Amino acid sequence: MTARTARTRLADTAGRVRLHSVPPDAMAGDVAHLRACAQAEALHVNDWPEYGSPPWLRLPADDPRVYVATLEAAELHRMHVQRIYADAHTQALNVLQTAAEVRAARKGTMRTRPAHTLTATPGWPPVQIPGQPGEYLTYQGNE
Repeated sequence: MTARTARTRLADTAGRVRLHSVPPDAMAGDVAHLRACAQAEALHVNDWPEYGSPPWLRLPADDPRVYVATLEAAELHRMHVQRIYADAHTQALNVLQTAAEVRAARKGTMRTRPAHTLTATPGWPPVQIPGQPGEYLTYQGNE
């Protein structure tokens, strides 16, 4: 199978899809795809060179195949980006924990190391003592 026959073509659905038959629950991407198919059908274009290929570059600017190839490239890009975002969303859902899972993981855990002892350091400002507003630990020199 060559790359030309393997790529998604707008013409595969041209003639079977009309823009006025958009399902009520269609997403924006679905509508964009239907619009692209309707445009290709309205222009009576059934075959066109791949966007950016030498045959595409040789077409006159007013040839409708230029426009349809550009539509196809835009659709392929839109579908690619949509798939990337869908994959990223799925991966994020697989990584995120529910609140119940976080609570369950915390339950029964104890601190495994002793609390840090505050120490004032020469040359640094006083350290506020947690839980004791207005109380500071200051460096006293030779302790």
